[in-house]
Amino acid sequence: MPIEVVAALLLRGEKFLACQRSAHKARGLLWEFVGGKVEPGETKTQALVRECQEELGVTVSVGRPVLELTHAYPDLTIHLTLFAASLTGEEPQRLEHADLRWMTWQEAQSYPFCPADQEILAQLGQIGPFGKG
Repeated sequence: MPIEVVAALLLRGEKFLACQRSAHKARGLLWEFVGGKVEPGETKTQALVRECQEELGVTVSVGRPVLELTHAYPDLTIHLTLFAASLTGEEPQRLEHADLRWMTWQEAQSYPFCPADQEILAQLGQIGPFGKG
């Protein structure tokens, strides 16, 4: 049974927020979209709000789902839902990640992303919300 995971597509102009995983975590130092596991009794929206608060110290307004995918890692299988989300005021802080960076889709191509997030980037390159330029 896949683990339910949520992630936020936070946009600022032509850039989105990418987070670098801590070195001591699985897939350490790879880049990803902010988010995490849905806890028992939580909706996906509640989980995303909680994860953004825990990981970035921000409050987000969660919009529509952008895409969903299932990805099998060697140690677990996840069902990931990426939501459009927006910051409600605070600037993201690096509370749990090695680094945070606003990057364009094109810039992201030169960063090592987690495999599931690579799939997201590939799909976003085809469907938007930003073009390949």
